[in-house]
Amino acid sequence: MGKNNTEQLKKIKDEILGLKESPLYEYRIKSKYFPVIGEGNHYAKIMFIGEAPGENEAKKGRPFCGAAGRILDELFESINVERNSAYITNIIKDRPPGNRDPLPSEIELYSPFLDRQIEIIKPQTLVTLGRFSMRYILEKFDLPEKTESISVLHGKVLKANASYATISIIPLFHPAVAIYTAKSKEVLKKDFQILKDFA
Repeated sequence: MGKNNTEQLKKIKDEILGLKESPLYEYRIKSKYFPVIGEGNHYAKIMFIGEAPGENEAKKGRPFCGAAGRILDELFESINVERNSAYITNIIKDRPPGNRDPLPSEIELYSPFLDRQIEIIKPQTLVTLGRFSMRYILEKFDLPEKTESISVLHGKVLKANASYATISIIPLFHPAVAIYTAKSKEVLKKDFQILKDFA
């Protein structure tokens, strides 16, 4: 196993804490925010990848702990899986101002940390939450579906070759969509059922 996963993930955390070249670093310091590195099982079979932390997340340094997080908790309950048995992170580890979409330059800066998290944890399944993480992961593994929209791909199981194994990639809508419409919540719940086979 080499160096244990927790040590390697802590190294990533330390690097992100001192990431002064990030355009979001000053905003983090000024707002007294924390970076959101990820949490959960460091040997998880399933990794969930969101987009960027919101305000609640940045205040606590934890992914998905606001309204979208409550929906994610409900989704885990709906398939009887412990949330902390998975590993949950985002592509962008610092909050963009005003919850705006991550910029391509920010994705470029932060995504190598995500790549390393994947290599350390070696999940069998990557669940992308929202279109930014879906697009990034599909392009990273160069899947033919990379030009498709999330409305076409959500809930589908795609296969990809990681350095350590053939893995499954499952794009899902971001839980935030379910805050506003009950219909989206039903779709998410239905899509989430697929994960029973992977947990």
